[in-house]
Amino acid sequence: MRCKALLRHAVLWTLGVFIGLSPMNIAHAVSLQEQIQIHASRATSSLMLLRGEGFQKTHQQRLDADLTALAGAMQNLAQGNAALTSAHQALVTQLRNGVSYGPGEENVPWRFPEDLSRALRDFLSAARALPGAEGQSELAAKIEYLSVQYLSRSYLGTFEIAREQPDTYLGQDERLLLPAIDKELQALPAQSDPQVVKLQTRWTYLRTALADMNSQSNTLQSVSGRPFAPITVDRHTRAMTAQWMAMF
Repeated sequence: MRCKALLRHAVLWTLGVFIGLSPMNIAHAVSLQEQIQIHASRATSSLMLLRGEGFQKTHQQRLDADLTALAGAMQNLAQGNAALTSAHQALVTQLRNGVSYGPGEENVPWRFPEDLSRALRDFLSAARALPGAEGQSELAAKIEYLSVQYLSRSYLGTFEIAREQPDTYLGQDERLLLPAIDKELQALPAQSDPQVVKLQTRWTYLRTALADMNSQSNTLQSVSGRPFAPITVDRHTRAMTAQWMAMF
């Protein structure tokens, strides 16, 4: 009898936990595949801030922390992947190269922005190709990728997206990614979750800046004509994606 009672309590407890999980938590849990994409884009943004803002110590420390987080996430993968490991090494090499050139532009090879964007795209593509990555949200990864594009236009001039992959976020800029992110956020149960309201409010501010990026133009000028605001975009991006990841 005692065993039956314990079993009944265990079943009820498990059911209660399951009920406590909202549909949002079940459907949008951030996978390890997405985490490594997020950390890769964050590290790339940190390098751009480091170079663009005069090699400040805080930005160097953040880049180092991002690379450590990326390496840790890579180690947590259930099994090694040769293509992903190679792409990871190539990305880290480009990021370290970006530091080694030092402040100023006189020592930076003219192909460096192209090489950096290619290394990031190749890594993200390899991460998305991992088994089990199909059908995932990728919302935080999309936002971080858009932030990379914005910071690149602010500091380096251009960012080459994966135009051979127009159906994935890697081949899209703000013209397609903003509506896609809007749709996903609008589908969240805002009325029953104050965290979602906070998330959507943050997105409202961030979206305005990202929509001003003007990727279709080669003039490197925003749609509004106002100066780019990379530090603000970076701060809001990281706060929003950190909140998204912490919610699950």
